[in-house]
Amino acid sequence: MIRLGEIQTLEIVKKVEFGVYLGDGENREDKVLLPKKQVPQEAQTGDRIEVFVYRDSKDRLIATTNMPKITLGGVAWLKVAEVGKIGAFLDWGLEKDLLLPFKEQTRRVEAGEECLAALYIDKSDRLCATMNVYPYLETDSPYAKEDRVTGTVYEISRNFGAFVAVDDRYSGLIPKQELYGAVEVGDTVNARVTEVKEDGKLNLSIREKAYLQIGQDAQRVLEIIDSFDGVLPFNDKASPEVIRREMQMSKNEFKRAVGHLLKAGKITITEKAIRRIKTVESVEKNEK
Repeated sequence: MIRLGEIQTLEIVKKVEFGVYLGDGENREDKVLLPKKQVPQEAQTGDRIEVFVYRDSKDRLIATTNMPKITLGGVAWLKVAEVGKIGAFLDWGLEKDLLLPFKEQTRRVEAGEECLAALYIDKSDRLCATMNVYPYLETDSPYAKEDRVTGTVYEISRNFGAFVAVDDRYSGLIPKQELYGAVEVGDTVNARVTEVKEDGKLNLSIREKAYLQIGQDAQRVLEIIDSFDGVLPFNDKASPEVIRREMQMSKNEFKRAVGHLLKAGKITITEKAIRRIKTVESVEKNEK
């Protein structure tokens, strides 16, 4: 059977003036044209050729010896060649660009940029691209808990968090409770594996373990206190929502950082605020 969207080795079953017809050697009626310019010079009937099968501009099955940048079910970074009325067209290494319909875009793309996309067959039996890559990512990654990974954020959900394509290949998620700061679709993130789930998907965190993160958090708290002229208008008893919005960290992380600063003598805590203790060094710095 000739398979649309896949690389396969087919047999030359008939030579014609404009190329050769290829078949799978089983069904004589099932054949596809390989244009003359693609046919090796010494090719004869019975020879086998590795080709990729897609559809031409008239939606006819066609074979090519040129290999695309992506095959059926695969995920790859592709450049946007142009944007038309029905969607964007991606350069995937073949003469005819690949359609990325507007409905398959997780964000609007523009000509010249690259996007992470998967290849699928639509209801009209045509090859198309989608930026909804979740179903196409693999779940058999080589990673274990506490490994460091790099991935691309391809979707953000208010309910679940940020979905990440680890190595642009494996399925990962930064859970909502681990999602801090301005993370957007298309961002590359460096993360720590916090869990390998039973189905093989990875849970990730873009923050370090508490004992490693506390120094960075403490510095951030000081910087934000300074932005409030040295007096933060709430303390560590504030609601988790306020802390997350203002500090980009959880309440527990904020309390750890505040405790660290308090112990170091850099702040004082009042009933409704946190004040920065100005050292001689900081006073001299401000005077300059």
